[in-house]
Amino acid sequence: MASSAPTPTEAKISPRDLAHMRAALGLAARGLGRTWPNPSVGCVLVREEGGSDRVVGRGWTQPGGRPHAETEALTRTGEAARGATAYVTLEPCAHTGKTPPCADALIAAGIGRAVVAVEDPDPRVSGRGIARLREAGIRVDLGACAAEANELNVGFFLRVREGRPLVSLKLATSLDGRIATQGGESKWITGEAARRRAHLLRAQHDAVIVGTGTALADDPELTCRLPGLEDRSPERVVLDRQMRIPMTNKLLSETKLATTWFVTHHGNADAALSRAHQGDDIIGICVLLDESGRLSLPQTLGALAGNGITRLLVEGGSTLAGAFLGAGLVDRVYWFRAASVIGGDGLPAAAPFGVAHLADAARFERVDVVPLGEDVLETYRRVP
Repeated sequence: MASSAPTPTEAKISPRDLAHMRAALGLAARGLGRTWPNPSVGCVLVREEGGSDRVVGRGWTQPGGRPHAETEALTRTGEAARGATAYVTLEPCAHTGKTPPCADALIAAGIGRAVVAVEDPDPRVSGRGIARLREAGIRVDLGACAAEANELNVGFFLRVREGRPLVSLKLATSLDGRIATQGGESKWITGEAARRRAHLLRAQHDAVIVGTGTALADDPELTCRLPGLEDRSPERVVLDRQMRIPMTNKLLSETKLATTWFVTHHGNADAALSRAHQGDDIIGICVLLDESGRLSLPQTLGALAGNGITRLLVEGGSTLAGAFLGAGLVDRVYWFRAASVIGGDGLPAAAPFGVAHLADAARFERVDVVPLGEDVLETYRRVP
């Protein structure tokens, strides 16, 4: 028998519901950068006792995407889940993959109500999890903290809907937007607090990408080196059209720190396969060249998404920043701005990408400002 529970438009979300959902979102955020190809989800189980709420279980998606948040929360809760309200940041799954459906687990646990932030766009779920709960007689209220939940898993949603990951551009510049002096000196424009936050960004993304120029000039590790978070290092992606990066480069020689993906064009397929076989954790991807003779960024993003990447951090130099901005592929900008001025002969944050009219400029809205010692981190979101 179909449930008579309210439809999403009729559901009334209370301030208590919002508070518990925000707690679930905080749990979900713990998994960012670690749960791909799955979304990062949080779940809080709450019982009402004597007119007040008691949290009886919490869970979040574990590394690699399994176990799911609901399973984690139910395992920690046991029999106390019966009659409880489950606050879940994303619609519980309704399909059998490597784990049983979370919707079925919630039903079997005997929860009395589910508050869900947003539906899952994955066609294997997409409303089926909510429908299954309602068919079991469980009231489902949809939409609590929907905007926050969408932002948290925007990378997963983009991968499902558009076949590409979220692209975040990290910039560290002077006040006048320079990333190095005329002689190329760039260490360090920003201070220690800003550099620590940049490492946290790496931990919150599935992969970080640089171009050949940065890989050769800086020989970077691209790992997370925050104490206690060393295991949160992202996958490392390098664009290498001409196969110029030697095997002695840290990105290819120190693969125990993190897996390295290198992207080249199809004409280098044999060499790419050979190089991938030389390293324990080296993955080769071949894509087409674009009209300018550079590696196709849309194809690169599609290949990364096809391999499960949902959140990509761009850390290359001005050439790569300009290429992503010019292609309209930057979704978020994390701008670390130092209180210094280098001047017009310094290296700009983004190389020219052909904007002739202001109407054609990439447009962003500022969503956050955080002081970091003498520096400032400004976060921008692309305007649709």
